[in-house]
Amino acid sequence: MAGERQEGDASSKAMKPNGRKALKLLVVDDDRLVLSSFTQGLAQAGYVVLGATSGAEAVRICSDQSPDLVVMDVRMPGMSGVEAARIMRAQSGTPVFFVSAFDDQDVVREAVAEGGLGYLVKPVRIDQLLTSIDAALARAADIKALKDGEENLRTALQGDRNIGIAVGLVMERHRLSAAAAFEALRQRARSQRRTLGDIAAELVRAAEQINLGR
Repeated sequence: MAGERQEGDASSKAMKPNGRKALKLLVVDDDRLVLSSFTQGLAQAGYVVLGATSGAEAVRICSDQSPDLVVMDVRMPGMSGVEAARIMRAQSGTPVFFVSAFDDQDVVREAVAEGGLGYLVKPVRIDQLLTSIDAALARAADIKALKDGEENLRTALQGDRNIGIAVGLVMERHRLSAAAAFEALRQRARSQRRTLGDIAAELVRAAEQINLGR
């Protein structure tokens, strides 16, 4: 299978020269010449590269291998790239970047609606692809950090009443969003090497004392 072959080819490049683990990409294209060109170029750039020639194969490899980013063709026989991306997003939230020979605006809008982090029109040079992949990975990291922050906030608010009150106090005092107020409290806890709960409780007590003194 294409994915197994490319994974084997890239195994020797699993570590970047700086010693950090290389990111894993899944390239999906039914044109084997394009697939070979992309996978070889990306492997030479230091990525671990998997390959697939269909949307269905891509969904299977994504489930088994958990790539950091999928570089996806749009129009393929059987399952389209957009449909494959829809399944991947539902199953694992894996970010997808689209590369296609078509620049139809309806197709572009559909791709973006399914979470596409970018869209390049073929022919595409490897240097163009690398630049776009770097940007897509950075955006994917930002999105993940935002989601993680929202989940941490949700968990904290459910588990500690003081944290919820403290977040509200910081929001009101500094005109911040809930996420930004929560992050400000976390930064303060880290800088003082204390727990978030202790910082929140201290802030709530201070506010109560101010209210009692009025």
